[in-house]
Amino acid sequence: MKKLLFSIFIFFTISFQTFSHVEHYAKFNYLEYELFRNNSPIGYHKFEFKRDGKNLIIDSEIKFKITKLGIDLYQYYAAGQEKYTDGVFSGFNSETNQNKKEKYVNISIDTTDKNLVIDGSSYKGKADKDFIIGTWWNHEIVQKKAQISAVSGRIIEQKVEFLGKEDVTLGDKTYKTLRFNFSSTDPSLSKDKKLNIDIWYEEDTYLWVKAAFDKTGFWEYRLKEVR
Repeated sequence: MKKLLFSIFIFFTISFQTFSHVEHYAKFNYLEYELFRNNSPIGYHKFEFKRDGKNLIIDSEIKFKITKLGIDLYQYYAAGQEKYTDGVFSGFNSETNQNKKEKYVNISIDTTDKNLVIDGSSYKGKADKDFIIGTWWNHEIVQKKAQISAVSGRIIEQKVEFLGKEDVTLGDKTYKTLRFNFSSTDPSLSKDKKLNIDIWYEEDTYLWVKAAFDKTGFWEYRLKEVR
């Protein structure tokens, strides 16, 4: 068992350090995910990649609603923009309408120490430059000790566990994936604030393929389109 755990550690140390930059996603221009709740489609999550030399902007949009007997019980819409300059994270902003409750986050870089400056509806202040925005498409998130909520700016300290390799079939395509679980390390958080989500990345490309979690129902993000 110790040898197995050591092998897994070495594999991910080598593999993810080798490709730990956004340039690895140079061949992707558009990603779209279909959202499901209790196996019923409820909306979408889209990413559009715009490049100018080594600079990259990712525009994202999420929209879904939960209905019952023809009545809208819950509606959600968010739009964000993630920026990288010369391959390095340089800013993020988003606005979210969560069932008529407005949330936001703006992240910039402190020019003196290069740490992150967060202005969000849940958190305002500095954050370590090694933290990552929790937009999931970037596989670097598996290496980080904390992620920043793309909705409110809240800092979420995390533990990442490799669960193994799995084949994931979506439509007529089967992906060979690496499955990870992300969970909160702060035991004082309330249940609705705790992170507990499984993420699948394609083994060869580190493309985000799928996500799943339980929260007032079983939710899934399934990759629908890549171009």
